[in-house]
Amino acid sequence: MVGRTAVHEGRIFDLVRDDVDLGDAGVVTREYLDHPGAVAVVVLDEEDRVLLLRQYRHPLRADLWEIPAGLLDVDGEPAVDAAARELAEEADLVAGRWDVLVDFATSPGSSNESLRVFLARDVQEVPHADRHTRTGEEAEIVTRWVPLDEAVERTLAGHLHNPSAVVGILAAAASRAGGWASLRGVDAPWPYRRGELPD
Repeated sequence: MVGRTAVHEGRIFDLVRDDVDLGDAGVVTREYLDHPGAVAVVVLDEEDRVLLLRQYRHPLRADLWEIPAGLLDVDGEPAVDAAARELAEEADLVAGRWDVLVDFATSPGSSNESLRVFLARDVQEVPHADRHTRTGEEAEIVTRWVPLDEAVERTLAGHLHNPSAVVGILAAAASRAGGWASLRGVDAPWPYRRGELPD
């Protein structure tokens, strides 16, 4: 990269313009969203059911079925801690076991957002007195436990559209089919996390 310009500074992400030296291909200019990154959680209970949340998403003007998720917007917070925070805030749950399920870049042609999906198991409810007070779109969250196989069917039938839910559910089913051998520790390397990318 030979130059960067901030086109717009937003509340969650910025729009930036980079001039990039591609060697023999010359210098090109690329605009993209500079995003803090995010985490999401596939929650499985003892009956092999996955937790889905219905939440309003204004850009699509629609309620989407999703998995718990949130931004990496607390400086220095480990990703697994952010995932645990989001699980408690959005679903009133804590998990006794955490693993990394899958990592992906949400839209690498237009954003540097990298997302890590965790698998959370051994879940228990947060006591009522300790629950987070949800506001905004989160105040209207509806939860539903769905058998993992049914969630896969819904995904493949085109009924689930949130990318972290689609990727996470399919990854959970694939990992389960392999005896969970693909799971990684919560400190597994995450090469495209913001702040760890080369200039």
